[in-house]
Amino acid sequence: MVGNPSASFSVTLRVEISDSRLVGAITTVLAEAGGAITALDTVESRGERLVVDITCNAVDEEHASRLRSEVEAIEGVAVRAMSDRTLLLHLGGVLATESKVPLKTRDDLSMAYTPGVARVSLAIARDHGAARNLTIKRNSVAVVTDGSAVLGLGNLGPEAALPVMEGKAVLFKRFGDVDAWPVCLASQDVDEIVQAVRMIAPVFGGINLEDISAPRCFEVERRLREHLDIPVFHDDQHGTAIVVLAALLNALRVVEKRLDTAKVVVLGVGAAGVAIAKLLINEGVGNLIAVDRDGVLDPQSSSLDENRLWVAKHSNPDGVRGDLRTALQGADVVIGVSGPNLLTEGDLRHMAPDPIVFALANPDPEVEPSVARRVAPVVATGRSDEPNQINNVLVFPGFFRGLLDAGATKITEAMELAAARALAAIVTEDELSPAYIVPTVFNPAVAPTIAQAVEAAAK
Repeated sequence: MVGNPSASFSVTLRVEISDSRLVGAITTVLAEAGGAITALDTVESRGERLVVDITCNAVDEEHASRLRSEVEAIEGVAVRAMSDRTLLLHLGGVLATESKVPLKTRDDLSMAYTPGVARVSLAIARDHGAARNLTIKRNSVAVVTDGSAVLGLGNLGPEAALPVMEGKAVLFKRFGDVDAWPVCLASQDVDEIVQAVRMIAPVFGGINLEDISAPRCFEVERRLREHLDIPVFHDDQHGTAIVVLAALLNALRVVEKRLDTAKVVVLGVGAAGVAIAKLLINEGVGNLIAVDRDGVLDPQSSSLDENRLWVAKHSNPDGVRGDLRTALQGADVVIGVSGPNLLTEGDLRHMAPDPIVFALANPDPEVEPSVARRVAPVVATGRSDEPNQINNVLVFPGFFRGLLDAGATKITEAMELAAARALAAIVTEDELSPAYIVPTVFNPAVAPTIAQAVEAAAK
């Protein structure tokens, strides 16, 4: 069993017990099997016979099934049912539409809809720009995917991507008060994706591309930015890059190193890796080396697409050639956005003193955090059960809030850098520590601070 129990694998066991004294036996068995009990509620009580609901966090689905088996093995105990709380949460979806205006009288109906709404349509027909003020456009974002790179799970298709896009929309609303809408397209053809988004664009004030695999995501974003007069943001690229830069600025403060003299290795040169490399280089990282499955990126390689070629040409000033271990020699920072278990403790010991390790592959990082901490004073992951979670939700709600408030028509690197610096600055000197280099997602200052920084850069 790898990992810690998590609410994402939370189950409720409905258990019938012949003797109330067996409750203690059940909780002991669950704890010994690695479960984390979060609630115990009595459903029925008749003498010594009890029916209880026991809610318990597991590590994964297999672990949850084993917890059930362990309880069923206790004499005098019967498991009536086991429910998956995450699946129950998503029954019917996690989104709904509600009206911002009351519809209680005929006058309300006449203004919100016909005949009064005709006046609004005519006003927009005279001036298309009026749609921003007179419709939902001014506060709405389309969360667009083709389902080709869903989380870390791969090409699952548009239907399987829908719950993720719903969740993204909920985060937009909760943290940025932005109305976001899932748009899952039944095509993975670049031309068709671009055309579909162009056709729905009049409704929205911004486009958030999500879970589209590389290298197609680069082309989709580039072409949409050329065609549309609203900002287009691929969160897997730029949201990740912004939060990584913010975290790195603070991590370097912890170990008392400088960005311009640090040697940084980026492991994984997909959508996120390319965006991280570009943003760090343009912010002034002195020595960045990008590594993919074939080793250090070679600008002479004919296999590199346009974006990876840019990284290859603008990185690695010393012309290092070879594999990951060669690149890590004397490195101050390694940023993994690749896959699980690609780094060992031995690899990390080839780095400079007091290295920084960002192992961001999710759910299984490039190196177990407990192993990395044997070598590195600052370790970050993408996981919620570890300190220093590098999570895009720190960025995109506030980033789009700022874009919409500014009425921005495009996204610039100046906005991205402003967002990263603002996010880093939220962590004060008193708060900064090896285990706290970025604020938590529930810090109320995060979204407003980023929004203000982006709006100022936009204007």
